[in-house]
Amino acid sequence: MKERLIVVLRHPFAPLLPWTSVVVSLLIMVFVVRDVGLAGLLSARDRLEKDWVATRQLLLQHREARKAQKDLTEVWALLPDEQDFAPLALGISEEAKRNRVTMPTLSYRTEPTVVANTSKGLLQGPMSGRYEDLRRFIHNLETADELLFIEDLELSRSGNAQDDVLTFNITIATYLRADSEKPILPDVGR
Repeated sequence: MKERLIVVLRHPFAPLLPWTSVVVSLLIMVFVVRDVGLAGLLSARDRLEKDWVATRQLLLQHREARKAQKDLTEVWALLPDEQDFAPLALGISEEAKRNRVTMPTLSYRTEPTVVANTSKGLLQGPMSGRYEDLRRFIHNLETADELLFIEDLELSRSGNAQDDVLTFNITIATYLRADSEKPILPDVGR
């Protein structure tokens, strides 16, 4: 074996053998480090990216829930109490008088809704007046501070063709709070 080693070392490529062995060992180390170490790092990076995406989605959902809760609180503040429904109907009648619109029989009633602690208030009846007065009255209803919706409007001409008076049946809706408490909501990230 010793003789064989001496013969090999006498060849012209003998000085390259140690360097070749160093290069081969370095290549083996690079492949081992890449397969073992880098694969572990890549899987950790993938896991961290998935966690980051999940956390980001959770944050966006949390922000949307907070915004929805804020919007609901603002709408809840606009809703009148149930005990304020009769004065609201009286206020609409007074607004009609100010706009020279006659409302001889305005009826009102409440209906339950699917939302807890709320009900729907309906005001119905015929209204008569000149077109300009009716338009102004409806505009005042639509721009009122209260949350009012004109659900139905049936317009018909009354009297003869030269008469300026129009008569129509109107249905006005609003939503009422059952009490002055806030709506029942899940607690969102306080």
